[in-house]
Amino acid sequence: MQLYQRKFIEMCLEYKVLRFGEFTLKSGRISPYFFNAGLLNTGTSLAALGHYYAEAIINSTLKFNMLFGPAYKGIPLVCSTAVALAIDFQKNYGYAFNRKEAKDHGEGGLIIGQPLTGRILIIDDVITAGTAIRQSISLITESGAQPAGIVIAMDRQERGTGELSAIQEIEKAYAIPIVSLFKLENLLEYTKHNVDFEKYIPALTAYKQQYGV
Repeated sequence: MQLYQRKFIEMCLEYKVLRFGEFTLKSGRISPYFFNAGLLNTGTSLAALGHYYAEAIINSTLKFNMLFGPAYKGIPLVCSTAVALAIDFQKNYGYAFNRKEAKDHGEGGLIIGQPLTGRILIIDDVITAGTAIRQSISLITESGAQPAGIVIAMDRQERGTGELSAIQEIEKAYAIPIVSLFKLENLLEYTKHNVDFEKYIPALTAYKQQYGV
């Protein structure tokens, strides 16, 4: 596990973005942990989040020329990531995001920001069913651009309706890489090296064995 991944997990615990217990998911599964990036809702936490996204990108092999954030959750993420890449890593990229509905006055259209051209890196929080990501990919390809990859906050590494996770399905269907700030396996590693969280290891391990990919 990279240092930035450990620091991100610790920030998520501090802000209660990441919690342990028993949580009923939309799928009906009882999860021993819950992750809600929407709780990073202050200037300080959003700036830190953008930095961790930027660091994950810098540590990856992704090749792209601009960033795209799907409405709505991806909008603050893509903005903060673009700022962090520029200020923290001296990498200046254009960015864009979409409206949910096309605007028929003023500048019009669905896209705000730079026009979608070249290789586009999608920035989002999580991939559950993958519907929003598929819509983003369609929007990008219809604009004549190419999706270059996706960066998300967490990969739960668990099956969807079939044997693959939603992330694996998208990687397979579109042949694009998906990078996460951390995965369930990183969370397990973190708990194994922190006495305060060792008590959660059995439940996390059992959940991974039952639903993991």
